[in-house]
Amino acid sequence: MILHMFSLYCSVHWIHKYDNLHNVQHLKQETTDMERKIELLEVSLRKLSGECLGSCSIDEIQMIGDQLERSLSSIRARKAQLFDDQIQHLQAKERSLKEENAKLLAKCLANPGQSTAHPRAAALHSRSSRSTDVETGLFIGLPELN
Repeated sequence: MILHMFSLYCSVHWIHKYDNLHNVQHLKQETTDMERKIELLEVSLRKLSGECLGSCSIDEIQMIGDQLERSLSSIRARKAQLFDDQIQHLQAKERSLKEENAKLLAKCLANPGQSTAHPRAAALHSRSSRSTDVETGLFIGLPELN
């Protein structure tokens, strides 16, 4: 019985040790693969940045140029979308402010006695209701005596 337990313990211990060794080897291999991928990505980034192009063939440079064109096109499309979104937001805000302004103007016109109590509101109303053409004159010299 003791011999059986000992052999069972040894086999379980050996299997566990083998699994750990296998796991370590797998992790080492994975680390090596990741280091290789990182190096390839760094080289690719340098090439896309215009560095280290001396060793590139014409085909590689053409591929890099095509990739940059696709990237630039994507960036421009996103930029245009953001501008369109911002324009729509500002137009909605403009409509809202115009509606609010119309309501306030209607309120001021409905209560003409109150608008004179607020000279600024009356001035704004008088400015908005009269023509925007203004005649101005410029005179250089001494004023005429009457």
